Amino acid sequence: MKKSVYILLIILTGVACSTASKKNIASSDNTSKTPLSDTIRIANDSLEYEVIIIDNGFNFWLASQAYPRNYYSQSYLEIKNQLYVTEWNNRVLQPQRYNPNLYEMRIDYDPNINYGYEVNYLIYNYMIYFQNTYKQKLAGYVPSR
Repeated sequence: MKKSVYILLIILTGVACSTASKKNIASSDNTSKTPLSDTIRIANDSLEYEVIIIDNGFNFWLASQAYPRNYYSQSYLEIKNQLYVTEWNNRVLQPQRYNPNLYEMRIDYDPNINYGYEVNYLIYNYMIYFQNTYKQKLAGYVPSR
């Protein structure tokens, strides 16, 4: 029986759901990426994880504003993601204090699992995009890129 570790990051916006269109991109390794206009999905069968990011404008922001891959080390991304995800999950648990439309679902991110560079890169960049777009501050300095 396989143990499944899922990272599920779904941020739904009404506009994103109505404007998504399918586009497939093939990859040379076990990781498949299937962006839907404003949807990014990463799945890796060998690690048994899945990341889904749905947010209107993130795909464009990632292509135009984010630092390129390998700009940050994987360890830097993991440390930042652990801080951001911990605060995110705290806010999910406090819907009376934080907007439940922004913090809809808990993120299952285990710092003891090596998710690889791509997953950490996308989660980190989504957190930067989210903080700048929705005027939120999850932890420490937020680059304005």
